[in-house]
Amino acid sequence: MTIEPFWVQVNEPTLRQGDYLPGCLVPVPVFDPTTFGKNDQIQDIEVEINEFDLIILNQSCDLENKKVRLVALSPIFSLSQFEEANPDFAKKGKWNEVLKGRVEGLHLLASPTNPANNREALVVDFREIYSLPYDYLVKYATEFSLRWRLKSPFLEHFSQAFARLFMRVGLPSAIPPFK
Repeated sequence: MTIEPFWVQVNEPTLRQGDYLPGCLVPVPVFDPTTFGKNDQIQDIEVEINEFDLIILNQSCDLENKKVRLVALSPIFSLSQFEEANPDFAKKGKWNEVLKGRVEGLHLLASPTNPANNREALVVDFREIYSLPYDYLVKYATEFSLRWRLKSPFLEHFSQAFARLFMRVGLPSAIPPFK
């Protein structure tokens, strides 16, 4: 079975939705209840600098027209990295549930280098979203001679999966099933 590649390599200074940016430095505030003083004002706050592989979530047209100061990104992991932090996903059949879109907030993408090997797939965790400055990411992206970018129609499928997470509506009741 031939699997069409999900990714294309690019070497350009522009950012697009679906750009894969490995090893980005991300400042993450450390919450400590003792940092709050009177009237819940923050006194001092500690910030950790974490390194993540990230994928761009913003629409390409907004990036191209510089309509965003901060770019939204989600972490992207190898299956083994994700399973190490989330052991339930190592269970048989769990990745098939993600593949079918039945696990909220997760999306699978084929490996850029070996799309036919499902164990080399990448998982995007839409449940974590980071914002980094546009200018920082442009500079960071240009440091790579080549980088990966999702191509159509896989890009649109990725975008749709992200949108589904936020467009869910929980109803207090439903029409009873037909018998």
